[in-house]
Amino acid sequence: MRKKYIIITGWVISGIGKWVTGACTGFFFAEKHKVVPIKLDGYLNVDPGTMNPKEHGEVFVLSDGAEVDMDFGHYERFLGGKCRGSQSISMGKIFSGIIEKERRGEYLGEDVQMIPHVTDYIVERIEQTFKNSGWDICMIEVWGTVGDIEAELYYEAIRQMRHRKEREDFLHIHLTYVPVPGGVQEQKTKPTQQSVHLLQSRWLFPDIIIARSMDTLEDESRKKIALFSNLREERVFSIPDVSSIYTIPKILKEQKIDRITHGLLGVPFEESAKGELWETILAKPQNKEIQIGIIWKYTALEDSYSSVVEALKHVWHTLGVKVKIVFINTREHDGIEDMKQCDGCIIPWGFGDTAIENMVETLTYIREKKIPCLGICLGMQLMSIEFARNILDIPHANSLEFDKDCAPHDIITLLDSQKGVVNLGGTMRLGEQGSLLKDGIIESLYETSGRATQSNVIYERFRHRYEVHPEFAKKLEWTDLHISGVSQKEGIVQFIEMDNKVHPYYVGTQAHPELTSKLENPGPLFMGLVKACLK
Repeated sequence: MRKKYIIITGWVISGIGKWVTGACTGFFFAEKHKVVPIKLDGYLNVDPGTMNPKEHGEVFVLSDGAEVDMDFGHYERFLGGKCRGSQSISMGKIFSGIIEKERRGEYLGEDVQMIPHVTDYIVERIEQTFKNSGWDICMIEVWGTVGDIEAELYYEAIRQMRHRKEREDFLHIHLTYVPVPGGVQEQKTKPTQQSVHLLQSRWLFPDIIIARSMDTLEDESRKKIALFSNLREERVFSIPDVSSIYTIPKILKEQKIDRITHGLLGVPFEESAKGELWETILAKPQNKEIQIGIIWKYTALEDSYSSVVEALKHVWHTLGVKVKIVFINTREHDGIEDMKQCDGCIIPWGFGDTAIENMVETLTYIREKKIPCLGICLGMQLMSIEFARNILDIPHANSLEFDKDCAPHDIITLLDSQKGVVNLGGTMRLGEQGSLLKDGIIESLYETSGRATQSNVIYERFRHRYEVHPEFAKKLEWTDLHISGVSQKEGIVQFIEMDNKVHPYYVGTQAHPELTSKLENPGPLFMGLVKACLK
């Protein structure tokens, strides 16, 4: 089979789900063909690693240690496999590469220009990434919306690519939003018409239109969009608002997008067994409901903890339990009153000293009242600080991240590998690491899920600069808060837990288990949390 390309663009507003469009389109191919997703981002940062999550959403960490846009999390969940850092292309990477080439003398005698040099380099990066993957289908999501100045060079590069490829090797899907203005109660297709005209002015002609809207696209709206897009009506698809993104492949399949996309690309069509598996999981009745609090720092944007939310959804669909998620803001006060309404909680990752003392105070309540709790990264570190202060009688216990002068009570200290690090971008302990588990709750959960090797080694992804101090770790061996897993290479504390005779579920990890959770294979620690809440 010749190499195939799928382009995903969008318009009207951002945040309507280009990644959903891409992930679902790739979903129908991924079972029989290897699909490599590539994201073209407009920002000048090299990667999102130094961005504030409340501005950009969570930073997703790949197994190779690359810090990338949160969309890659959804691509891995829908398409399977592991993405690589080379699949994330930002304008920062493009301009950095151009300057490096110019300094090496690769453009001697030339004026380096946006066209053709920058656009040629964009195409070069895409083609090289696709070639190195060895996969069959390249799916490219273009950042932002048509007309954004930051993305103009990407659109020109794609125009050039399409011009060079065979017609049936290139599929362009355009996502738009169809609003219903208040008081009118009528779907308005004019924004979609305008977006197609904008694309056509750039000599890009979409093969498929997918319309996002509150409700299913009406027949009259579909006809208008098809007419002004020079498309048949069967190539205009609808994605209404849904309660679960995992139902979208079924919604699109019912409109026959799987058969149509295969036909347009000249790829033999086969039904998806994974799609049937997902439908079976999603069909489970939700007879019980529990409430889990997420004690968060980045209160401006729920996407700051997108993968944590998705991991909980994977468990509730698998167990048939509705999990109501409550975000508990600890910036101004502790979360004790809010926790009184919850069956369990998660304390996720974060940076800096904002809200830390309120979170520690809330943890005391959680531990004493025996509320099931999962601490992730920062959450595990705060569990250690709270335990040291209130159980081990180290009142000034703290982290060097929050108090640079807290030694010798720095029970959370800087990793040896981080000492002397100057640049902040891409320098943390990142990516997939092996951990050796000891017998206990965590080991049992990973063994049950099939993720542990015979030697009790498991693999999760990490993103941190600080660790539990090795000297403090020795003290924990004689307490109720046990070290239940350390890194294979350095012996860094990776997992802690309390015996379930002391606390129903008090588990912490320096890892980010939310990053590897999938609908068909939920993260073991999230499964353990929900089951503990049910008890």
